[in-house]
Amino acid sequence: MMSRYITVLLYSCVAILISSCSYFQKTEEETVIARVNDHTLTEETLKDILSSNTITDSASFVQNYINNWATDQLLLDGAMRNLPKDDQEEFEALVANYRKDLYIRYYKDALINKQLDSVVSDVEATTFYEDNKQNFLLNEPLLQFKFIQVEEDYNGLNDLKKRFRSSDYEDAKILDSLKFQYKNHFLNDSIWVKERVVINQINIINNENSKQLLKKTNFIQLRDSLGLYLIAVKNTLGRNDIAPLEYVRPTINQIINNKRKLALIKRLEKEIKDDAIKNKKFEIYN
Repeated sequence: MMSRYITVLLYSCVAILISSCSYFQKTEEETVIARVNDHTLTEETLKDILSSNTITDSASFVQNYINNWATDQLLLDGAMRNLPKDDQEEFEALVANYRKDLYIRYYKDALINKQLDSVVSDVEATTFYEDNKQNFLLNEPLLQFKFIQVEEDYNGLNDLKKRFRSSDYEDAKILDSLKFQYKNHFLNDSIWVKERVVINQINIINNENSKQLLKKTNFIQLRDSLGLYLIAVKNTLGRNDIAPLEYVRPTINQIINNKRKLALIKRLEKEIKDDAIKNKKFEIYN
């Protein structure tokens, strides 16, 4: 109801502006509110523009739109008068090709989206990964880790460290439930993370000490002026190591879906052409 009211209000503003303009005229079909040479701007066009935009000052918007529209038409007419004919023919060919490509692409996408199965099974992803491992070499180090940053005088530090070092599920749940007490944290050590992200996330770690501190270890405790850090690095991988499947799974899904898409496009194009030949809509004359 509110959106309908706003739309009616905007249309009313347009009508008020139009009624104040001395240069509009009435045709049999539509109200023309501006003219540049043989080009006309109608009230209906402005209504469509207003309905598709969020506008706070409709009167100002309409006036600016009319002025911009007029400028565009004047420039276009100037281009058509002054640009060489060869250039105009080249531009028209480009426009025609763009129009054709646009329609074809959107039509293909509609057909593909209707038929493409985008679900990649674990078996299919694993098979592709095993067959193409050497294509998934890392270009930067990764690690699986967790960390907590708390105030230097954190109350209950010994209990926190005990639960942090534990691999027990209940301890992990308790750590997660206390995260509102942490200054910073990351507790999911099953996820592979880029080393540079870790360096950016944890203040006490930098490019100079990262090799020493981000080694595979069950637990380290660090301290600086910003607080106390508990860090545990579960696994590490270096540059040029083979990336783990779970890390490259999104890429594999995309590759497989792209292959499916290309195969589907090829099949659809063949079916469309074969159907046209069968129904004598496509013939080649010798």
